[in-house]
Amino acid sequence: MSSLGDRLRALGVPVVGPNEDNVPRGSPHPIEQVVAGTYVQTAYGPAFVGTERHAVSRRHGCADLTSGASLDVIAAWAGESELAGQGIEDVAYIDAETTGLARAAGTYAFLVGVGRYDDGFLEVAQFFMHDPAEEAAMLAALRNFLAPCRTLVTFNGKTFDLPLLRSRYVANKQDVPFTDLPHLDLLSLARRLWRTRLPSRALSCLEGEVLGYDRPTQDLSGWLIPVVYFDYLRDGDARPVGDVFAHNVVDILSMAALLSHAATLTADPLSEPVPALDRFDLGSLYEDIGRAETAARLYQRAMEDGLPPQEHQRARQRWSLMEKRRHNLDQAMALWEQAAAEGELYAFIELAKAQEHHRHDYAAASRWTQRALDRVGMPDDAAADCQQQVASLTHRLDRLQRKIARGASADDGR
Repeated sequence: MSSLGDRLRALGVPVVGPNEDNVPRGSPHPIEQVVAGTYVQTAYGPAFVGTERHAVSRRHGCADLTSGASLDVIAAWAGESELAGQGIEDVAYIDAETTGLARAAGTYAFLVGVGRYDDGFLEVAQFFMHDPAEEAAMLAALRNFLAPCRTLVTFNGKTFDLPLLRSRYVANKQDVPFTDLPHLDLLSLARRLWRTRLPSRALSCLEGEVLGYDRPTQDLSGWLIPVVYFDYLRDGDARPVGDVFAHNVVDILSMAALLSHAATLTADPLSEPVPALDRFDLGSLYEDIGRAETAARLYQRAMEDGLPPQEHQRARQRWSLMEKRRHNLDQAMALWEQAAAEGELYAFIELAKAQEHHRHDYAAASRWTQRALDRVGMPDDAAADCQQQVASLTHRLDRLQRKIARGASADDGR
């Protein structure tokens, strides 16, 4: 397998070993003069670590960098039982800047930022690969820093950051530091909490639409980051690399603010002032983790707050079917009758089933089935299985008519 140095040379980047005379050490702008930090010693040599501290009370958009809210709801949704009972102060945020966006063996993390809480501050440590020969030292320093952490939080780390870092530890024959740690990927959580309202759950979109945060105008675009690093390896001028460090810090601060906001939102979803579409998504999340009472109240509040027509119908349908599963048939039927008044096909079918199997009112079940048949195939009916529905409803109607006929015969016999 080719080394990072080999790959960079193939790209025309003049890379040399740590003992060669032409390493660009003589630059008037080395990294330690551009970024506040220090070199730490490891078993593999020194590694540069940038450091910053941010008060947790600092506002990042509309959110603080931490909150006292419980992570229990998020833990239940994520299936990470070890998160339950933890506070936000127990997590560490990790974000890697890399030589490319692929996850193949030839992609390397040259800067890894980690944010963890310490005595009222979010401490951000940024582990930098000064040149390709220092990868083992950088990884070792990162491993030592992660040792006391209990939970990792990333943004798209499940599919990118952590697999990439794991491959680099394996390639360097070092133990992977986060193998047994619970992991929360905020991208997955964002897709769950804001999937209806937001067309994109990219971090930049969440910053603006959820946190109300605008990045500095000089923030470096993500696609430029590998270019800046390659340029640094050519000329040793670390000034542009300072912008990469700044970009990485903002990513970590945004992750902290986003988790703080999400924890507050999920811990007390009925009290938080949120858009109706967000309340609908919170309702479906609570339904999925089995907290039906809160889910029902969230669906109701979302509908009262003015959901758009399509989402209003979806909320009512989810709420009604949840009540059906809970054997709360009166509530479910009341919702179906509202939906039927607006011509929703599923409501006719559910009312027919309820009247037949629970109320044993076959005449009413027959009427609802006939209305469903009349509804199938109307111009605004987008059902792809129209013929199958007609066949099923016709079969149901025939069965109901036989039951009605048998009931009439029994009456005649009396």
